[in-house]
Amino acid sequence: MMAKQFPPISTSDIPLLDADRYEARLSRKPRVNPADRTRYRTIWISDIHLGTRGCNADMLIDFLDHVDSDALYLVGDIIDGWRLKKKFYWPDGHNDIIWRILKRAKRDTRIVYIPGNHDEMFRQFTGLNFGGVEIRRHAIHETADGRRLLVMHGDEFDTVMLAHRWLAFVGDAAYTTLMRLNWLVNKFRQRMGLPYWSLSKVAKHKVKNAVEFIGRFEELVAKAAGNRGVDGVVCGHIHTAEMREIKGIEYYNDGDWVEGCTALVECDDGTMEILHWADEIKAREARRGQPMNLKTVKGNLEQAA
Repeated sequence: MMAKQFPPISTSDIPLLDADRYEARLSRKPRVNPADRTRYRTIWISDIHLGTRGCNADMLIDFLDHVDSDALYLVGDIIDGWRLKKKFYWPDGHNDIIWRILKRAKRDTRIVYIPGNHDEMFRQFTGLNFGGVEIRRHAIHETADGRRLLVMHGDEFDTVMLAHRWLAFVGDAAYTTLMRLNWLVNKFRQRMGLPYWSLSKVAKHKVKNAVEFIGRFEELVAKAAGNRGVDGVVCGHIHTAEMREIKGIEYYNDGDWVEGCTALVECDDGTMEILHWADEIKAREARRGQPMNLKTVKGNLEQAA
């Protein structure tokens, strides 16, 4: 049986996906030296958590202003519906991110949005195409060298999420507190002219149970991909960027834009790479002879406004 085909829907039909709505409220318009832009075949990003203070909007705006691609996969938790239900928080920088993504769709970049657990309200639109943004529950991506990769958010394999949903919300509250501390620490570091540093990332890798959970999660996801007959899997969800082989299956996690500020990219020859954006900024500023810190990034963005 052929899959049902849904007609494209204009983004103006859904205000949240209307680029013009955001363009009028832009605080930071892109103005980047073309020599500083890098093009990739494919980019995967996830766990942005728009609508929370933990979202590193300045870093992500800088990333989007310095990379291009033929395809962009948004691998879930782009908007944090859980937090927005409790308290509305939506600064101008979050508008800027939505606008940049929607503008790519208008420039014929293929945009595939796979909602996660925090933006699960968009899963009801699975199969639809909103102004160039394809909404899928999962996707199969074929690399330039012929490998087939299953793309999914990954919350399907979080046993806490599946068995005890209320515990997930309790855990989310604790995690939000940690993100708040992370934000405060980096505000202080910014004033001191120091580079970005993830308190939460360090804490997670120091806790034995967290390390064991991450390892188990990666094994479960790789096993499921193997059962689907694909060569590998790309996911997000656990805020831990990684690329490794697990029992013959290539496992990729694109990380997040709360703690690590990372993205997974595919080059024209099919080579895969994880970009740690704080390191990329540091290298770029070193070429210019300018020290890198969060204040520098924010200042550069404001100058481009």
